[in-house]
Amino acid sequence: MARTALLGLPRIGPDRELKFALEACWAGHTVEAELAETARGLRAANWKLATAAGIDVIPCGDFSLYDHVLDTAWALGAIPSRFGALDRESVADYFVLARGTADERPLEMTKWFDTNYHYLVPELEPDMRFEPRADHWTGPLREAAELGVQARPVVLGPLSLLLLSKGLARPLDLLEDLVPAYAGLLNALSAAGATEIQIDEPCLALDRAPWELVAFANAWRALTDAAGGTELCLATYFASLDPDVLERLATLAPAELHLDLVRAPGQLGPALEAFADTPTRLSLGVIDGRNVWIADPDLALDRIDAAITALGSERVTIAPSCSLLHVPYEAAREEGIEREVRPWLAFCVEKLEELRTLVTAVGSDADREEVLADGRAIVSARRTSSQTNEPAVRERVGALSVADYDRPSPFEERRPLQAERLGLPELPTTTIGSYPQTEAIRTARRELREGKLDRSSYLQFIRSQVDEVVAFQEELGLDVFVHGEPERNDMVEYFGQQLAGFAFSAHGWVQSYGSRCVKPPILFGDVSRPTAMTVDWWRYAQSRTAKPMKGMLTGPVTILQWSFVRDDQPRSETCTQIALAIQDEVLDLEAAGAPIVQVDEAALREGLPLRAAERDDYVRWAVDCFRLATAPARPDTQIHTHMCYSEFNEMIEHIIRLDADVLSIEASRSRMDVLDAFTDGVTYPNEIGPGIYDIHSPRVPSIEEIEGLLELAERRIGRDRLWVNPDCGLKTRTWKEVRPALENMVAAAERRRAAVAV
Repeated sequence: MARTALLGLPRIGPDRELKFALEACWAGHTVEAELAETARGLRAANWKLATAAGIDVIPCGDFSLYDHVLDTAWALGAIPSRFGALDRESVADYFVLARGTADERPLEMTKWFDTNYHYLVPELEPDMRFEPRADHWTGPLREAAELGVQARPVVLGPLSLLLLSKGLARPLDLLEDLVPAYAGLLNALSAAGATEIQIDEPCLALDRAPWELVAFANAWRALTDAAGGTELCLATYFASLDPDVLERLATLAPAELHLDLVRAPGQLGPALEAFADTPTRLSLGVIDGRNVWIADPDLALDRIDAAITALGSERVTIAPSCSLLHVPYEAAREEGIEREVRPWLAFCVEKLEELRTLVTAVGSDADREEVLADGRAIVSARRTSSQTNEPAVRERVGALSVADYDRPSPFEERRPLQAERLGLPELPTTTIGSYPQTEAIRTARRELREGKLDRSSYLQFIRSQVDEVVAFQEELGLDVFVHGEPERNDMVEYFGQQLAGFAFSAHGWVQSYGSRCVKPPILFGDVSRPTAMTVDWWRYAQSRTAKPMKGMLTGPVTILQWSFVRDDQPRSETCTQIALAIQDEVLDLEAAGAPIVQVDEAALREGLPLRAAERDDYVRWAVDCFRLATAPARPDTQIHTHMCYSEFNEMIEHIIRLDADVLSIEASRSRMDVLDAFTDGVTYPNEIGPGIYDIHSPRVPSIEEIEGLLELAERRIGRDRLWVNPDCGLKTRTWKEVRPALENMVAAAERRRAAVAV
């Protein structure tokens, strides 16, 4: 009989219980014991949920107080020496790596593959010594056992841990030293009662060199020996395993191999062939762990049936494509979503039910039609709904020509026109867009939703917040202002709420990093912009100052990436529709007098396919969509864009093709090393604002620290093309943190202006 399994579950809590517990603990309002109790309750609730759904294999150790990559590095002793001696039994010291201290920046943060989840990047050192501590897994394993659940520990594997790290040119040189520490973890888990252990190696599904695969094979054999009688289950996801990799893995004969058949269904055939004569079970990821649409049961069963025919039902596991960390908890709670759209959705709870439906259908061929009837009807209704097809939008997209994607003049001609219009000094200072979302702002927004505050009073309050932000920037002496975005709940949700084709959940929170949660819009239909979205707020803010005020928009690729996107047409088509909607807003801002329009593409890099062979097509249409959104702007209108944590080396030529007049990026955690991509072998021609302080940490950098970073940036870029700005928006910080940090930033810029240019 086929079994069902989960690779991981959401961990923030259905009502963001972990977020609030973390922030209360960090603020000193509660003690660590209360945080631990909240975490224990959330783990127990997950196990109860999975047990009630009849799931056979339930994970443990996938829960984290901040990030699972950090958990693994911490448990193995991969702690950079710059943090000094940290107590590995102390939760407060664990958070030091994530949040930094007054004197030390935190670990760098970047996107988890091509998701919107952020992980903390471990820092490797040549002489790093690894020492295992298994508490992160053995504690929950025992908790589960006390509740009657035989859970499967989930551990990020050694290959992926090293390849996801920074600090060494050849991180796998440490693999031989790391494997004994992993062996110690496995021994401890076996002793604690684990009968099987899930080893996540997502990096195996990326482009791997033969020597890397040999190194992995040697490590896996050593871990298999160390595990003794405990089964090791190898999990991959997000991309396809090449046939030669599958053949190599077949020689290792893991107890189970998980395949993501949502992202890469083509790997099933080669996998069945490679593993036909082995004892390995295949775990089939047929339920989408990263999106919210109900699964096509016939498509999933086609893959399951093929595997059972080849291997027999005892060697087949039915599972989501990856951890359910990336989806909200329960769609049934979403009473506000349109009645026709709501049945199309499957969050975590519904995906567990889908697994049960599939395994029931597999086990009873005679009743399959009855078991699948409801799912088939919903899938059919979605495909034929008029909500997913708007003829006017499709006609506009179909009429586009090559000329619609180009600015009217090249950057060399635009630059002097913009300089004359703006009149900015050297090293112009600005911020990325948002200012702190205070409790007063959140309360006003909540009271508006609940009907306790009328619309007129709410707008008056928001205008007062804009007034305060503008006055603060005047006092500070910034050169280019923003209005602070107090009216925006989220940089994607705000726009989605004003665009046709989107639905919104009330409880659809997912973790972005640490305590930071987002509630992605649900993009179900064709996209258009019924009316202007930001012009009135820009016009009001500009009326409060003579300084240039940026119009602030979210770019088409970022809206696409940070939404749950329809899966019934190519993403490029959906993105083009969004780009045309944003283009309408760019033109309206320009007509209102905006001298600068910032179109943020924070997610451009994260959408890059994981396999090199698939990247050219994505980058082409993604960059084209940004260009389409901004192309009609006049030469003297300055177009800015901002990108979040990214590695730019592999796509620098495409970033140049964006043709944004000013690009701002996050650079402080890497101490400007990210700028090497803009100078090594290629010269970035336009202006650039490398972030000079990290807004994801509460620490306030000194004037000297910021000045030093600016000098490093000058050495790489040259002063005449540099802007001075924070790493990202300031929404998540407090005014107590923002005020001194920006004061130091402005002071550092003034010092650099007075100094001789590097």
